[in-house]
Amino acid sequence: MTALRDAHQAKRFERREHALMTLLAMPAFAVVFFLLVLPLGWLVAQSFWDNGPSLNHYIRLFSDPVYFNTFLLTFRISFIVTIIALVLAYPVAYVATVAKGVWRALILAFILVPFWTSVLVRAYAWLILLQRSGVVNGTLRDIGLIQQPLSLVHNELGTIIATVHILLPFMVLPLQATMAKIPRDLLTAGSSLGGSPLHVFRRVFLPLSLPGIIAGCTLVFVLCLGFYITPELMGGGRTVMVSMVISRNIELYQAWGAASAVSVVLLVIVGLIFWTVSRFLPLDRVFSTR
Repeated sequence: MTALRDAHQAKRFERREHALMTLLAMPAFAVVFFLLVLPLGWLVAQSFWDNGPSLNHYIRLFSDPVYFNTFLLTFRISFIVTIIALVLAYPVAYVATVAKGVWRALILAFILVPFWTSVLVRAYAWLILLQRSGVVNGTLRDIGLIQQPLSLVHNELGTIIATVHILLPFMVLPLQATMAKIPRDLLTAGSSLGGSPLHVFRRVFLPLSLPGIIAGCTLVFVLCLGFYITPELMGGGRTVMVSMVISRNIELYQAWGAASAVSVVLLVIVGLIFWTVSRFLPLDRVFSTR
């Protein structure tokens, strides 16, 4: 009887503890519901509404070649930006990893400095640098490399240059976090077994840094998919990405349903990307300090 009474008391205590934890979590649940679940529900409902429940917005989205070309351009720019950012960020992250003391802190500080400046300010800075009478064209003309100004803005090239600069820290930080956890004993062992520095890098260091590469590429690619300010300024209306289509549907045509349908499709694509990556790379492998 005593054992049975103790078991009942333990169950009551466990239920009371669960109820208390649920009560304490209710404010957080309310914030998530009102700031995330409710807006997403409204967005999805709007995408299926056209003077009544309808699939017209999705039918138009998947049948109109303008939308297809816009998504294709967005994915192409995102892919190019991701590859360039990876090529530029990998050596920077490696140097930041092997550097000692104040040099490592200095490199990481320079990586983080751009976060202190607005994206809008940085986009305008690139617009000034790359315009026909800007610093880049002026310098190239002064040293005799060009006779006529190059077209570096209001096109896809200018969009890619500015976007790479803005998103580069999002590639460097996951790479550096992963590289910092690679045991240096493995590199020493590879060298002691007769491996050249290039061979050790290719067979040991590079495979161990793959989680950082995947995480950085995912972050940059997904962020680039939804970029708005930089393509709007640097593209000059000629480089139209998905975010700009959403904005124009609302601002110019007041077509909330069409904009919501494009947003839902983009959200599903991003969700599929994260789901696919999570099948191969748990996030705790990248951001864990152990």
